[in-house]
Amino acid sequence: MNSQVFWGVMIPLIGTSLGSALVFVMRDQINPKVQKGLSGFAAGVMVAASIWSLLIPAMDMVEVKMDKFSWIPATVGFLIGIFFLLFLDNSIPHQHIDSDQPEGPKNNLRSTTMMVLAVVIHNIPEGMAVGVAYAGAIYGKGSVSLAQALALSLGIAIQNFPEGAIISMPLRSAGFDKKKSFLAGVGSGVVEPIAAIVTILLSQIMIPILPYLLSFAAGAMFYVVVEELIPEATGEGETHTNIGTLGFSAGFAIMMILDVMLG
Repeated sequence: MNSQVFWGVMIPLIGTSLGSALVFVMRDQINPKVQKGLSGFAAGVMVAASIWSLLIPAMDMVEVKMDKFSWIPATVGFLIGIFFLLFLDNSIPHQHIDSDQPEGPKNNLRSTTMMVLAVVIHNIPEGMAVGVAYAGAIYGKGSVSLAQALALSLGIAIQNFPEGAIISMPLRSAGFDKKKSFLAGVGSGVVEPIAAIVTILLSQIMIPILPYLLSFAAGAMFYVVVEELIPEATGEGETHTNIGTLGFSAGFAIMMILDVMLG
């Protein structure tokens, strides 16, 4: 693995770390409207990255061989990714964000601990997505460029920034000191480069199924968007706001521009 690929898979962790570092300069709580905007932005980035950096390259890889049926690997991999994350979501105990939980230090600590686990679970497919993109650039015979893989990595790093803050700042408010809160936020993102590197190493012996792996990563990311990020961005009832929708639009547009310009 050359240095360009290594640093490429480390970029998402840098994004998480920078977000976690906000615990040193901000108040213990994130403004709810800001959090909704950030969640919407993250969702937009992930949707655009899934389309331009994963699904389209997956179809391009088999276009010559499968012609009009090039949608098959993309569709199959996408659905497997959805059901894989659904399986993880129901098999591993964690909890989703719930603004109606009773307040209190013990409950806040438990809620944040479970949220850390949820973020770790959802960081796995993001790391896999980066790994698959770089594997496609290395072994995909030009269907995915290193610039496209870098664009995906940068996009995920952008959406990891608020994730790091969402972990570290509630831990601080639950009683942890700033250093431990920061390290917990960073730790939640360590799984991403690990998943990316493992995926790259495994993909070397699974080159024929790279289109399925690319679309698998896209499906997993879509699951995270629909299950976690969009509900958090839009809210329900009296907490509903358009800020998350605007954030989604901005994230989608920026990632689309980034991917097309670099790709």
